[in-house]
Amino acid sequence: MELVLGIDIGGTKTKIGLVDKSGKCHIKAVFRTREFPNLEDYLDKVKGVSNELIQSIDEKTTILGCGIGAPNASSKNGTIENASNLVWKGSVPILEKLRERMDMPMRIMNDASAAALGEMLFGGAQNLTDFIVITLGTGFGAGIVANGRLIDGYDGFAGELGHVDMTIGDGRLTGLGIRGGLEAYVSATGLKRTIMYMLSKYLVDSRFRNIAYNDLHGEDITKAAEEGDIIALKAFDYTAKIMAQALANFTAFTQPEAFILMGGLTNSGKWIKEPLESYFNEFLLDVYKGKVKLLESGMHGKTAAICGAAALIWEIQETQSKPKMDRI
Repeated sequence: MELVLGIDIGGTKTKIGLVDKSGKCHIKAVFRTREFPNLEDYLDKVKGVSNELIQSIDEKTTILGCGIGAPNASSKNGTIENASNLVWKGSVPILEKLRERMDMPMRIMNDASAAALGEMLFGGAQNLTDFIVITLGTGFGAGIVANGRLIDGYDGFAGELGHVDMTIGDGRLTGLGIRGGLEAYVSATGLKRTIMYMLSKYLVDSRFRNIAYNDLHGEDITKAAEEGDIIALKAFDYTAKIMAQALANFTAFTQPEAFILMGGLTNSGKWIKEPLESYFNEFLLDVYKGKVKLLESGMHGKTAAICGAAALIWEIQETQSKPKMDRI
């Protein structure tokens, strides 16, 4: 059996798994990224977990390579540079250092761009040529595909839409210091900040008045919305409106056929999706109305980010396996 090691480096968690050609993740492991502020210790942990996963597969297995998705990752330089939601700052030569520990072909890419490749190979974009993947985790990421090709950018940093200045309201700072930046509002972290904002704006009763910020979790906000908590409902509506305005603006860039949404915030279900769809259709220019779909990831739930990372290697395998056309 041939498998690819997929590693998703998130601001909160690191997810590692073994993925086959069909996009099935056979086994996975998760650990908290922020428990390893020292990069060398973190990479030792990645190596150890990866080896354990490989050794746990019973049948004979060939590991074709390792794909890595990470915020602010440069596919051209093999580095992670100034990532706002990671503890390691500056330019981190992560590919070079991981290759010292694991002898196999490796590729790294911005996590949202890797997710876009995963959707093309395994998910809901197999028949799409123009789409944008939006990742809604600790931060806000975007992977852009136009005319069937991933837009990677000159230095591998295309798609940093989470730090676009939306000049919104109180002008919250993103992790990169952009005032009014989208990520500060539309992300799991942004939703928590909005809860606190709504508590200060409205005097209605809410379960959140006795919960500290660090004890607040996305699933708590979803549960509160289901129970009719006014603060939770207003927070989701506020978040959806800002996101809809941003997606309507992004539509003008490449006119995608669809936005594919993935990540923790999408687990809030109808509380985010219903107002998002309503506002999105309101904000779109008339020429785009009725032409742009909002879709959920077609990859498998909690392993979607792992499969996206693995797609970096499977894409090469697929390209090499295609018959070459004779030149005319």
